[in-house]
Amino acid sequence: MAMNRRRTLITSPLDWFLSANPVPPPAIPVLAERGGTQLKTPRPVLVVDTREQNPFDFSRFEGWFSAVERKTLKLGDYSISGLEDVCVVERKDLSDLVRSFTVERPVFVARLRQMSEYPHRLLLVTAALSQVKSPYPHSAVNPNQITQSLIAVLAGLRVPFVCTETHEMGEEILASYLYQVHLYQWLEENGFGSCLTDGDL
Repeated sequence: MAMNRRRTLITSPLDWFLSANPVPPPAIPVLAERGGTQLKTPRPVLVVDTREQNPFDFSRFEGWFSAVERKTLKLGDYSISGLEDVCVVERKDLSDLVRSFTVERPVFVARLRQMSEYPHRLLLVTAALSQVKSPYPHSAVNPNQITQSLIAVLAGLRVPFVCTETHEMGEEILASYLYQVHLYQWLEENGFGSCLTDGDL
């Protein structure tokens, strides 16, 4: 007599990864409300550093920003106009990250130390964490060295990092982060406190 196989209720995380199919970005990342009424909030101007070699394309997020401008930033690759002294984002693809933590390490660490002094700071890596932790095709660098360097930046310098599987996902995460930094800043400055809706984030 054949025994019935028990069906697994939760699928393997590997299945989730292989079947990942990100939905399109929302019309607006988040809305701010008070008492159930939407607040009329201004749209920020996104700033891209003029030295950014392969800048993100923000054309998918036109409704999120009033403009995208290129200018030289004191630090980092991206920020918000008017918040350049409090918000900094450094972007790295995988090869750039490896080079920054090896050949250019003293310069990069000095830059990360500067970033740690900003209230809003983010290191955005356009590669999955599993790629960071895997052997590099054209480099003998140990992936553990790069992975542990990222953790040291998080624990020691308190600079958070986000890894995204694709360039396009990196664009959306960065656009949303900058939009929300601006929104929270506006809410604070206009006496609404640091939450998007009453009793929530």
